[in-house]
Order: sequence, then structure tokens, then C-alpha cells
Amino acid sequence: MAERLGYTYIDSGAMYRAAALGALRSDVPLDDHDALERVAELASIELEDLGRGRVLLNGEDVTEAIRAPEVTAASSVMSTVPGVRRALVRQQREFGERGGCVMEGRDIGTVVFPDADLKVFLVASLEVRAERRRLELESRGVDASLGDISEEIADRDRRDSTRTDSPLRKADDAVEIDTSPLTIEEQVDEVIRLARERGAKEMSRGS
Repeated sequence: MAERLGYTYIDSGAMYRAAALGALRSDVPLDDHDALERVAELASIELEDLGRGRVLLNGEDVTEAIRAPEVTAASSVMSTVPGVRRALVRQQREFGERGGCVMEGRDIGTVVFPDADLKVFLVASLEVRAERRRLELESRGVDASLGDISEEIADRDRRDSTRTDSPLRKADDAVEIDTSPLTIEEQVDEVIRLARERGAKEMSRGS
């Protein structure tokens, strides 16, 4: 969607993954919330090429490294720490305030940008989400069972929905789309249709 509109794409999940990678590399215990907050505050995270290219952590390309299973697990834990969320939300708002962006994340419409022009809440069945994740991992050469993936997704949903700081929930004015029967192209078409209804205009990559 961002590519077609010429907008910047901000993957907030990639930012949490990058911060989690920094914590793992620094051997910071995942139960040391103060230390995790410091890691997030000091991390220099950059998203190149309108957010669709490389992810840089302190100048290093970590695009592939942040997708490792251990980083996924650590980022899920780290995202429940209030201080970490505050630090990364500040960075996300700085990105978004430049205008013309598509931002993805579990608290974007409720916390990061509650006044966004368009909020979309994407849902899908657990079975469909697990299979999509399995195919993604398979494309990276990672072998994982569908059962383990399903359990991991369900656990993450429970953690994110019950955390005290920025819990996962649908914004009151968000448009819900069940993506279970839709291809990627169909999902993008539908969201772009909604965006254009709200006045979104295509921008050149130099805008």
C-alpha cells in the first residue's frame, strides 16, 4: 500500500525487533525492565527506502537478523515493558509527523496516532495466520511446525491484549477487515480504496 501511494512505511514491529536484538546482543535479561528501557532509548533505528528496504540498528544492517525466532520471542516480551513502548512510540511519532506514511502495529490507532486519517484493523483466523507465518519462515529457510507457530501466535495475542500499557484493541473508529479469504493484493486494494475515500493522494518518492 505504501509503495503504491508513495508513502513511507513504518513497521513498528521491526522497531521492537531491532531493540530486542540490541538487548540480546548486550546480554540484557528480559526481566530487567530498566535495562531494556535504556536499550530502547539509546537504540538508533532507521528504516531505509520508504521503510521497505533495510532495517538499520546503530548503523548496522539487521534486516535479516531481526527475523530470527529468538528475536521474535524476545521482542514479544520486550513490547510489554512500558518504558520500552514509550521510547519507541516517541520514535514512531517522529517518523509519522513527517506526513504521508503508512504505519503498522498493534497500538498505532489507539496510542501512537489516535487522530490518524484512516485506521484499519486487520483480522484473520488463527489457522490462516499460522499458515501464513509458516510460509514466511519457510521462505527464509526456517523449519517450524504449524502447531508451535499457532501456540506462539495465540500466546502473543494474549500478552498483547492483557498488558497494562497500550493493550491490543480495535480503535472505536477503525474499519475492520477480515483478511482470511483475501490475497495480499486484495487486501492492499481494499485498504487503498478506503484511503482514497478519506482523501489520500499518491505522492512521488521524492515528496
